[in-house]
Amino acid sequence: MNRLHNLLYAGVAAVISFAALPGIASAEVTVLGWPGGSEETALRAAVESYNALPGTPAEDKVGLLFFNRDGFYDKLQADLAAGSDAFDINVIATYSIGRYAPFMEPVDLGADAEKVFGKPILETMQFEGKQYGVPTDLSLHFMYYRKDLIDALMADQGAKAKYAEISQKYLGKTLEPKAPDEWTWDDWAATALYFTKSVNPDSPVRYGTVLQMKNLLFNMMVFQSLPRAYGANWADESGKVTVDSPAYRAGLELYKKLYDAGATPKDSLSYEYPETNAAWVSGQVATALQWNAAASELMNPEKAPAVAEDTAIVAPPAGPEGRKDHIHGLGLGLNKNSKHKEGAVRFLKWLATEDAALTYAKAGGSPALAPSVVEKIAVDRPDLVKLGQFAGSYGYVMRGATSAKALSIYEVQAKEFTAYWAGQKSLDAALSAASQSMTDLLK
Repeated sequence: MNRLHNLLYAGVAAVISFAALPGIASAEVTVLGWPGGSEETALRAAVESYNALPGTPAEDKVGLLFFNRDGFYDKLQADLAAGSDAFDINVIATYSIGRYAPFMEPVDLGADAEKVFGKPILETMQFEGKQYGVPTDLSLHFMYYRKDLIDALMADQGAKAKYAEISQKYLGKTLEPKAPDEWTWDDWAATALYFTKSVNPDSPVRYGTVLQMKNLLFNMMVFQSLPRAYGANWADESGKVTVDSPAYRAGLELYKKLYDAGATPKDSLSYEYPETNAAWVSGQVATALQWNAAASELMNPEKAPAVAEDTAIVAPPAGPEGRKDHIHGLGLGLNKNSKHKEGAVRFLKWLATEDAALTYAKAGGSPALAPSVVEKIAVDRPDLVKLGQFAGSYGYVMRGATSAKALSIYEVQAKEFTAYWAGQKSLDAALSAASQSMTDLLK
């Protein structure tokens, strides 16, 4: 890690990139942002807007810095702990604030911040009662589906008969097509199988879904709403790890069943966020459980001309315990070792204003905004309205998922569960190894 730390700040282009924004040649405040996806796009737009404000002095101009996604949080922790001053502001998340708080300073965002975001959202960036950042994005998952395909299925009696036949063969039960907002996880699986060419040669698309199965901790956040809907948790109230459970087994087996049947591309074992988006915009996928942040791309006619008008969203399907949706906040906070704290705080306070939040949202970000604010962008960003609704109705946090070891636990799960899906380990072996590692981490 020390060698990596040295490489990071030696300017290795493959690891770090600075934003090419106009007017930041003399930038003093450096922001370490979350790389890739809509978060990066929105942050670039917000920084450009801030730098262009007449009242922004040259010494407060903001520049951007990005690490690679793989190993991002480990790299960040190593540099914060080492006292790096290469950045003044850095990314934080609900599941990592406790890990980074010793190396950061609380910030006062001003009284108006609560009017912009609301008290519960501000609390996603708090630790031990102190505000450690601006909540730039709220993350949860949408079930994206092609409404043109579902409408055609629901109106075709012959298709319904084929659907029932497929569900009986693969799931052991005869199911009828339902509206997506009424799906259970079995309904979703049956729909995914029906729209898979290798299962149903008459399918109008090649794949029924696209699963994010790469050995990557963020993919576990996408996956776990399935077992959670069956009652899964990381640990019970006494702290005993409960990952080796019927609920996790049901979820893991369902993913593998779809993978083995060809309902998701065979290279899904290397898929994460961008690959899922790429598969969707190709027009060859019927459903996808994906981060809400993707809506600004997948439902945009300019970015996804083949499918945008037919793309719709609902909350993840229901299990025996109802619908569940993983939730966490991403934000930006102040590095304790910053050399430009006054300028950094001014930028953070600006990010907490209504104008900044709307700029961020219009550029594709996913801030959770107070009703009076989100209504100003509801026509252009209806997904932000859904974001608040789903978070309030279905949002959850696993027991232990805000601990200092939370990211390590996700990494353990990614390693073991991907090995099972790839056929490298049995289900029993994968769950046993995950359970033992999680027990050690949560001690």
